[in-house]
Amino acid sequence: MTSRMIRLAALPLSVLLLATAGLPIAPAAAQAQAANQAASPSQLVLDNSTRILNTLESRRAEFTADRGKLQAFMVGEFNSMFDRDYAARLVLGTHGRGAADADVKLFADALADSLMSRYGSSLLDLNARLQVRVKSETPIRGGAIVKVASEYLRQGGEPVPVDYLMRQSGGQWKVFDVMVEGVSFVQTFRNQFDAPLRQKSIPQVAADLRAGTIQASTN
Repeated sequence: MTSRMIRLAALPLSVLLLATAGLPIAPAAAQAQAANQAASPSQLVLDNSTRILNTLESRRAEFTADRGKLQAFMVGEFNSMFDRDYAARLVLGTHGRGAADADVKLFADALADSLMSRYGSSLLDLNARLQVRVKSETPIRGGAIVKVASEYLRQGGEPVPVDYLMRQSGGQWKVFDVMVEGVSFVQTFRNQFDAPLRQKSIPQVAADLRAGTIQASTN
């Protein structure tokens, strides 16, 4: 399995991330959201990743026939478990200092749509036997942030390390950055969008993303 496929395997906690806001949360994601308030960060990573992989396998035929259902499922999961706006501000970096919330949301939504349009269908190509193992949970900054170290186990290949950074948002633990094989989602996109943001405003870069003039890439 390629590095790109492993990134896709992390699903709502991976570099596909930043799901579109304002869409309905799928029933399974809504249940996960309720459970989120009681579970530890490491338990959330394990439970959510395992559930999503199992759902993709059990509904593979359904999702293959109707890609709209696949997107609705992924949007619901992303909205439930990922701190989109905080992650977007981190991606914007210095360009986002003092930026209006509405502009940050425009960027987050455009980034999400760009990623999902490019990679969404590839989720159906995931290895059905991929498994997740949580290795450790480490508090950072006095417990305000937690790092969950995990591995994705695949047959015939070495385990792939995937680390999650999580924070409390709205009384729930949510992911705001993911490191696949040591490569940070936030840093990857911060580097990618630095040049466009030096030349254009945040809404203009968001518009270019939506128009396809520039494209988000996890490579």
